[in-house]
Amino acid sequence: MTVQNETKAPEHGVLLTDVAASKVKSLLEQEGRDDLRLRVGVQPGGCSGLIYQLYFDERSLDGDAVRDFEGVEVVVDRMSAPYLDGATIDFADTIEKQGFTIDNPNAGSSCACGDSFS
Repeated sequence: MTVQNETKAPEHGVLLTDVAASKVKSLLEQEGRDDLRLRVGVQPGGCSGLIYQLYFDERSLDGDAVRDFEGVEVVVDRMSAPYLDGATIDFADTIEKQGFTIDNPNAGSSCACGDSFS
């Protein structure tokens, strides 16, 4: 019997709420594609030093950490994972705000618009 060694991608510490997972599923259904995953990352920029990235991606990059939330795969690249460990992604649809929100315990400070942090 031959045993094949499958290397499973490591998991990350980002959480996706049920409301956010439902919204992502809805958006993916609108796109009509089943090969996309939600990619979350950070990159230099913004008024506080780092900005969040949240987008659909079909790529698998070396070092990606993956976690499944009831059929929604959330992917975080190796460089972003430490900045996002413990972060929670939610979706708000109220008069005051609409869209995805990220509650990140690693953010020491953030700008007034909430789009960047340090």
